[in-house]
Amino acid sequence: METIGNGGHAALVQLQAYLAQMEPAGETRLPPERELCETLGVSRGDLRKALAVLEKDGRIWRHVGKGTFVGSGPVEETIGISDIAQRTNPRDVMRARLIVESEIAREAALHATLDDIAAMRQSLAQTREAATWRQYENIDNLLHRQIAQASGNTVLLGLFDVLNAVRRTVVWGRLRADGARPPADHHSFADHEKIVDAIAERDLAGAAAAMRLHLQQVERRLIPVREAAE
Repeated sequence: METIGNGGHAALVQLQAYLAQMEPAGETRLPPERELCETLGVSRGDLRKALAVLEKDGRIWRHVGKGTFVGSGPVEETIGISDIAQRTNPRDVMRARLIVESEIAREAALHATLDDIAAMRQSLAQTREAATWRQYENIDNLLHRQIAQASGNTVLLGLFDVLNAVRRTVVWGRLRADGARPPADHHSFADHEKIVDAIAERDLAGAAAAMRLHLQQVERRLIPVREAAE
């Protein structure tokens, strides 16, 4: 998965979430690549890298002249992401994120290299330049994965990838009510900067706390108070 690059990985996460939404409806044929690129907010090149990964894993198959179809993939992967996503809800996903990603940020503060931190800061700048919510979400996803990579722990990175795929599936298609793109004062901009600053300063407790506060803000916006109380 690492060989497809960050853009290809972001497209892969988006595509996995899209496929998980298709499965309950029993659909088998994917839209044309141009339409998929627009829906997922990814480039044609990154989409093709993601499709190649899923084809290799047996999740999809291609018929020349007819299109790309959803196939039966490995039992572990098919049941792992899609079944978990169908059995869970945004509140449980956010609780898992609070537990896992806060500790990942702590480990990143301990192990991040200068290259890791530089990559995070580049993503911070790109989130502010995002022209659409979909583009912002792709960069946001990349930033959180960069933090997981900076932990230097392959198991934690794997846990993040599974949790992130479930998260993208569960919240897929939720509409934004505050414009076509993130506003200049979007809370995540400052939240992300605090997390990266703490990691750069080797502040383990500060990084974990900043990540926790950020995810709690996300949770409050994703899950209305009334819904959380039910």
